[in-house]
Amino acid sequence: MRRVLIEAACAGRVASQRVLLLPPAYSQPEDFLREGFLEAVRVRGLDLDLVLIEPALQSVTDRGVLAELARQLAAARAAGCTALWLGGISLGAYIALACAVDHSRELDGLVLLAPYLGSHLVTGEIERAGGLARWDPGSLRDEDEERHVWRFIQQQLHGPLPIHLGLGSEDRFGERHRTLATALAASNVDVAPGGHEWPVWRTLWERFLDARIRRPPG
Repeated sequence: MRRVLIEAACAGRVASQRVLLLPPAYSQPEDFLREGFLEAVRVRGLDLDLVLIEPALQSVTDRGVLAELARQLAAARAAGCTALWLGGISLGAYIALACAVDHSRELDGLVLLAPYLGSHLVTGEIERAGGLARWDPGSLRDEDEERHVWRFIQQQLHGPLPIHLGLGSEDRFGERHRTLATALAASNVDVAPGGHEWPVWRTLWERFLDARIRRPPG
């Protein structure tokens, strides 16, 4: 069974805003708490619930976590949440993208911090095509998840769903990050000094909160 931690802004009610987050590989929901993600929300006084979801398997083929995310999105909307973001770090961000392929209409945005973006095979195709806007993925099989994810990103380049991309300047996945970053508006890309590590992700998270989450009046 997957573990889900809900850190509510106020006990007993659903906040107006919610972010569902998935951790990087070999991490747990509690790591978000240890690294200060909840603290960053609290010190800003945000009306924001955090839902921290742990995949049962550290695998990009774990379809069960996608079903759990869909349930969490539906529950948040049914409870009255008016601003709903989905995201994660590294592999968690990839899983969030895989979920968004089928559930983008339930979302108000994606927050992708240092996302794992699949193999060089697909990003190489995109680069040879002259960029994401010119890439033609062709007819896709159901199991070709990486291309489905990249086609979804391609479809959102001029769509209504905001994609907030946070990157470390020295991240080891930097080449693939740049393939995505160059396709997005500059205002949707945030780069912080450092590599693929928690202190960088904490900085990027704080900047996301400041840029995207509504502050209480006054």
